[in-house]
Amino acid sequence: MARIEIYTTSTCPYCVKAKALLNKKNASFEEIDVSNNAKLRQAMTEKADGRTSVPQIFIDGRHIGGCDDLYALDKSGELDKLL
Repeated sequence: MARIEIYTTSTCPYCVKAKALLNKKNASFEEIDVSNNAKLRQAMTEKADGRTSVPQIFIDGRHIGGCDDLYALDKSGELDKLL
């Protein structure tokens, strides 16, 4: 099983949508909530090549992007290969 990290905030609808897709795929993931933690958000931004929006998703250390990127991977069939 792939190692999945998803950086989220508590009020982000795109985070909920991304987690729902991962749950539908029965993929376990580590959720890192950056809502009230400037250091975690900065670490996420650096890891995501400057992207500051959430969610930011990483599979086996590879930056996937955000919710739309995750759904695009699923639509193309590539997400299942990564998982």
